[in-house]
Amino acid sequence: MDIRHAVGVQAGIPEDTLAALDSYTESPHFTERQRAALEFSERITRDDQEVSEECFNKLREYFSSAEIVELTFIIGYQTFASKFAKAFQLAPQGFSQRDPQGRPEQAVAA
Repeated sequence: MDIRHAVGVQAGIPEDTLAALDSYTESPHFTERQRAALEFSERITRDDQEVSEECFNKLREYFSSAEIVELTFIIGYQTFASKFAKAFQLAPQGFSQRDPQGRPEQAVAA
């Protein structure tokens, strides 16, 4: 969640929206378009779920074919990065503890 949070904050996503990601299906913080993308993401990354025809049809309601390809690439890349970090036991780099200029908070306080 470290990089997801950092990028989200930098992109201007409110903290309460980021905190609601685990409950995106019920949360009022997400649009139907966002819910479709999040469900697709979840189904791709979880081994116990498949990307159903219903899920893909919902995705097509909100995204063009090119956008679906890009979304799939980004999900795959982030999954790869996560598995790579896990394999080498890489600790979070503290990206979510940075000020708006990208400096670690410790450097700002010093």
